[in-house]
Amino acid sequence: MVALQHHVAAFNTAKASENLIHDDATARRFGFTGGLVPGVEVYAYMTHPAARHWGRAWLESGWLSARFIKPVYDGERAEITADEAEDGTLAITVRVGDRLCATGNAGMTEAPLAPIADIAAVPLPAADDRSPASFDSLVADSVLGEVSFDASPAALAAYHQAVGEDLSLYGDGGPVHPGLLLRLANAALKDNVRLGPWIHVGSQARHRALAAPGARLTGRARVARTYRHKGHGFVDLDVIVADGATRVMEARHVAIFAPRQVSQPEAAHSGA
Repeated sequence: MVALQHHVAAFNTAKASENLIHDDATARRFGFTGGLVPGVEVYAYMTHPAARHWGRAWLESGWLSARFIKPVYDGERAEITADEAEDGTLAITVRVGDRLCATGNAGMTEAPLAPIADIAAVPLPAADDRSPASFDSLVADSVLGEVSFDASPAALAAYHQAVGEDLSLYGDGGPVHPGLLLRLANAALKDNVRLGPWIHVGSQARHRALAAPGARLTGRARVARTYRHKGHGFVDLDVIVADGATRVMEARHVAIFAPRQVSQPEAAHSGA
């Protein structure tokens, strides 16, 4: 059975972001040791063994499902382990010492994520015109404004360095990293509504095609549902990342948009 390991010196790429959960002082007020390394970067770490195991084929049609359990902090040494299951999928974990930070599965078989229906292109609001994130602004089935990213060779090289990616697969004109594609799911949330500190807690993603360097990638998102769980306000987004008319990734993106530490009771919206 295949057993793969990968080690990364974790780097908090979002220290200066609008999301203050990545700021040391704010994160400590929430009970964390320091600013959280973004979940999309931990996801990127988890893609390494899958891309190493299946190569370009996985980037074209594979899938990965990830759940983030405990934070990874800046400067920590993260150990990513992937063990092959009897069905040929990989069971992936991220640990820092004895701390289990993330779990997931990856495969080339039928993805656990159902196909996502087409999402219309809607203009992105200006930053100052964003509504505060709430159960009223994130209504199920509402379509969010389209976000975009120019995958220039320079941007890709900087990203590979930030997430400690060393696979030759991505070098010399190789495809866009799937972790970078998933960043568009984050953008779809944060660029459409005004958030306080918020936390990405998991994603399921399915690859549909390769994205080449130089592509102008777009992300379209629809709110699948919002709900309460353990006092937090959650949102699930369905996201399509595309290069022109070609879908390159579909994802179900899950985030706590209203942590219980700052959210107010909304009895009318109590849920799971």
